[in-house]
Amino acid sequence: MMKKAFYIFANKKILKYLLITISILLLVILNSYKNQTPLKIKRKDKTSEIKKLIQKADFLFDNKPDSSYFYYNKAIQLCDPKLDYLEDYIYSLISIAEIQQNASNYNASEETLTKTLPYLKKLKNPKFTYNVYTITAYNYYNKYDNTSAINYHIKALKLAKKPFKKAEILNDIANIYIGEEKYKKAVQILEPINTLEIKHDTDSLRTINHYAMLLDNLGFCYYKLGNPKALKYLTESLKIKLKYKRDFELMTTYRYLAIFYEKSNLKLSKIYAQKSYINACAVNNATFKANGLALLIQKTEGNELKKYSLAYIKIIDSLITNRSKAQNQFAYIKYDSKKDRKENLQLKSQKAENELQIEKQKSRNLISSVIIIFALGIIIFLYYYLTSKSKKDKNEAIYKSEMQISRKLHDELANDVYQTLTFAQNRDIELIEHKDQLLNNLQVIYSRARNISKENSTIITDENYSMALKEMISEFNDPNINFILNGLETISWNEIEKNKKITVYRVLQELLVNTKKHSDASLIGITFKKTDQSVTVSYTENGKGCDLNNVTFRNGLQNIENRILAIKGKINIDSTPSKGFKVFFKFPL
Repeated sequence: MMKKAFYIFANKKILKYLLITISILLLVILNSYKNQTPLKIKRKDKTSEIKKLIQKADFLFDNKPDSSYFYYNKAIQLCDPKLDYLEDYIYSLISIAEIQQNASNYNASEETLTKTLPYLKKLKNPKFTYNVYTITAYNYYNKYDNTSAINYHIKALKLAKKPFKKAEILNDIANIYIGEEKYKKAVQILEPINTLEIKHDTDSLRTINHYAMLLDNLGFCYYKLGNPKALKYLTESLKIKLKYKRDFELMTTYRYLAIFYEKSNLKLSKIYAQKSYINACAVNNATFKANGLALLIQKTEGNELKKYSLAYIKIIDSLITNRSKAQNQFAYIKYDSKKDRKENLQLKSQKAENELQIEKQKSRNLISSVIIIFALGIIIFLYYYLTSKSKKDKNEAIYKSEMQISRKLHDELANDVYQTLTFAQNRDIELIEHKDQLLNNLQVIYSRARNISKENSTIITDENYSMALKEMISEFNDPNINFILNGLETISWNEIEKNKKITVYRVLQELLVNTKKHSDASLIGITFKKTDQSVTVSYTENGKGCDLNNVTFRNGLQNIENRILAIKGKINIDSTPSKGFKVFFKFPL
């Protein structure tokens, strides 16, 4: 009997009539709700609490960055950028990114800044977007990606209003060119801003400071180009800084003067090097201390050389230790804040759900209980009948994903953790070489864990997709690997379907992971090309290659092939041992 009933309900015509009946019943229910007063949940005003947390964080920013990080995180937990407190949310994220940058944790700083991207267009005040671009530029600069650093400085320059800010950005761009020894380009950037506009800016103290920095950079560039005007600019900068007692900035001027006199007056060069180091000690800046000692080491010998060398080693060791401690401290705070946020969200969700359920129960009293029970019965039956297969497929996909993550954690992470623990137990970690090895091992473990997290994280598919894809690729930057990326910006990603963008992201991510783990490649090329009908992507690397007839390799590539086929694309894989690895795939628009 039950079997017969099942086949009757499975008939397409019967299902059609049932759906029409249910639609009519639902219209009756919706009309009964139409005149109901909607439930209004009063939101608590958190403005005062958020402002107090941010004030505490700002106060602790310079001297206790870990505590400052903690309070900014607390403020972020109270903000809901989709509804309110958007500026406080963005400001706190920018501040955290700056703290992470100051601790030389540039990848974490970038990750924090990406959380601001969906909201920047909603802000009325461009200063937040300016700060995001500027900090991002510094992150790329410190990771030796000068092209990206200049691009973000140019974006920030378009938003800069005051002359001193424009001068600051142009100085930063010039510094990048100086680092690349492109002194003529640096001079082309600096000379136009050596004008009356910056000298007559209303913000006089900051203007004077940036003008002096400009003179420093011009003087140094002219020195490198053999222009006799170099000493004039360096001397003028020195006078300005001494007059206004700009002790922090004096370090750079003294350093450039020490370099200027290296060949012509070694005694004077040494005096300026000592002054640079003394100023660094006065402001207690470890990085500038190290730079000053490096200059003095070049200019001294005997006992003085030994003294400066030992001081240099001590400062470098202190910098590494402090940065490692800061990163660990931030990791603990981040973990605790995520845990607290999760618990708070669960409580809020339960409370809102309970309130909505009570309101729904009151509304149901207006409707005939017989109609509701009948309608719900049919809906439940159809729901389970039509979605059972979908649920089964979804559960299988979740299971496969969990197994994949589990295997990665076991195969890639557990072994590294065990080896690191064994190393720490069996070595004297007070020795510099052992300490460096331990820090390297911990960095490898952190990178692996972060990569696993990235591989399973949500992918941005809105207008920022191109930036997200580029940032994912940059995560695989390595001193031993050169990247060539062509045509990414020529693709109109906003016109491409979301699932296709996710597929491209995941396929490239898997290819990069495999290359880094197995290939020993020194060059990776990724090229995007668009035609009227399709998009073609080519991935080439010069590693050791593989035998495609080997079952193990073929199974490893099966997931990539399945992804491309799922979006009705085509894929071609070409590789032989010792001759690199190539993948070409295309998909329709």
